Amino acid sequence: MKHTRSIEAYEEAKSVIPGGVDSPVRAFGSVGGTPPFIECGEGAYLVDIDGNRYVDYVQSWGPLIFGHCDPEVEAAVIETSRRGLSFGAPTLLETELAKEIVSLFPAIDKVRFVNSGTEAVMSAIRLARGFTGRDDIVKFKGCYHGHSDSLLVQAGSGAATFGSPNSPGVPADFARHTLLAEYNDIQSVEACFKESSDIACIVIEPIAGNMGLVPAEESFLQQLRNLCNEHGALLIFDEVMSGFRASLTGAQGIIGVEPDLVTLGKVIGGGMPVGAFGGRADIMAHLSPDGPVYQAGTLSGNPVAMAAGLAQVRQLKNDPSVYEVLQGRAERLMSGFKSAADAHEIPLQVDVRGSMFGFFFNDRPVKNFDDALKSNTDRFAKFHRAMLDRGFYFACSQFETGFICTKMTDAIIDETVRNVHEVMGAL
Repeated sequence: MKHTRSIEAYEEAKSVIPGGVDSPVRAFGSVGGTPPFIECGEGAYLVDIDGNRYVDYVQSWGPLIFGHCDPEVEAAVIETSRRGLSFGAPTLLETELAKEIVSLFPAIDKVRFVNSGTEAVMSAIRLARGFTGRDDIVKFKGCYHGHSDSLLVQAGSGAATFGSPNSPGVPADFARHTLLAEYNDIQSVEACFKESSDIACIVIEPIAGNMGLVPAEESFLQQLRNLCNEHGALLIFDEVMSGFRASLTGAQGIIGVEPDLVTLGKVIGGGMPVGAFGGRADIMAHLSPDGPVYQAGTLSGNPVAMAAGLAQVRQLKNDPSVYEVLQGRAERLMSGFKSAADAHEIPLQVDVRGSMFGFFFNDRPVKNFDDALKSNTDRFAKFHRAMLDRGFYFACSQFETGFICTKMTDAIIDETVRNVHEVMGAL
């Protein structure tokens, strides 16, 4: 493949955009090479400005469950945009999408729309603090909840210590209210509650997608639920990635543990920028204008985003069997990866949750971020580059998740696996 125009575009972008990208992972820093600049999407495929065509296993990092340019989503966006792009005033579309979400998620009585996953989690944590009257939060190493100050925190000397900033610009006074625990390790969480009596909430990705695909064990999530009940803290499920992806009711449709608050994004925008947070009615009653916890946004509930999300969610609700098809194809893909790796004696761990999949070049199962960090990232980078050159676009980091869309057929999966076998042999 030739990437002449993408290379030129990248150099031009770097002259006016920091790093040439508007989100750091897009720079291909962990895999090398130049990121393809995309011209358009077509169902299961991306086409770059050099005319190269790729099977797209990223799908805009999750939102495009029906692939690029889904006719129903596209039609909803076009029809709605003709009536105006933004009003900063209520519309019926907000209520319609809210009703669909409330009807599907048992943990959500009311929902507030925002503009991104970062904003959703930031607002949910503020609400949890306002509801409980407490300041501290517990998060897990390897879980990413957006780039708000309290969540850009790294571990201190131990799992139960207060964190310290892992980005310049984050005040230490903010970070000191965040306690770090180990994913899938209940003792580390118990230690946090021994450290602080001021914990407002635990926030967790019940299916982690930002250290690679690492699902939480159901028993672990139930233990978190019990700890929150015991100490009067709230449990927040960050389902920005897994909501409507892992199942029609997200991770909660698989694990059976009910949180107090849920954050959503990705799929509920159909490719448009969106986020949401919701939960029990008594908690949501503390949110302005009903209560004292303030949150606002001019573009929140944007009509075009609501229309796109509504078109997508209704398609899923009308045909939930699509999840069986998507999971079957994700399992077919990961089974092919595993067979190829085994045939060439390459250690590989694979996992699937609904239409989400993940793989680690690792000789041991991955249960937390420390396990993930033991993966062979050099091998991943070589694998990524080789597959990209063959026309297969995977997430450009070992620590990200892949996604299946409905436009991916068994034939596309099988073609991918054939190429994986050849690349594994070369590795």
